[in-house]
Amino acid sequence: MSLFIKIVDKNNYKELINLKVTKEQENFIETVETCLKEAREYSVWKPVGIYDGAKPIGFAMYGLFLDEGENGRVWLDRFLISYKEQGKGYGKAGIKLLINNLYEEYGYDEIYLSVYKSNDKAIKLYKDLGFQFNDEVDVNGEKIMVINLNEKGRDND
Repeated sequence: MSLFIKIVDKNNYKELINLKVTKEQENFIETVETCLKEAREYSVWKPVGIYDGAKPIGFAMYGLFLDEGENGRVWLDRFLISYKEQGKGYGKAGIKLLINNLYEEYGYDEIYLSVYKSNDKAIKLYKDLGFQFNDEVDVNGEKIMVINLNEKGRDND
């Protein structure tokens, strides 16, 4: 496994909008195309493709929101692995890669995400990596989780 992330641009846009999740997961996350539309409308979002070598296997979108909390919050707002690539360890490896990248890019010790309470697989993955619920709920009714890298460590092992 040789994972890396790449900012979405005109060269990789088409291959990334073709990434799909399972039918059951469609209720939990927007399509890549919808995410990219949101990123165009709100420039704080950074959409990225997740690659294993030359093959696109996933997508994520993150950003720093300075209007939240005391000093702002870094959000990993969207994360998906293509249904064709699930069950191969890409989810855990992809989140670890993103956590390290977010720390390097922004320097914040806390990273936030939100998840539907019925998305058991995602919750298990996030908990396994050190995310914890913080008793907050976002505007869409999703429960908010946070990882503190001072407590967990950036390698997340």
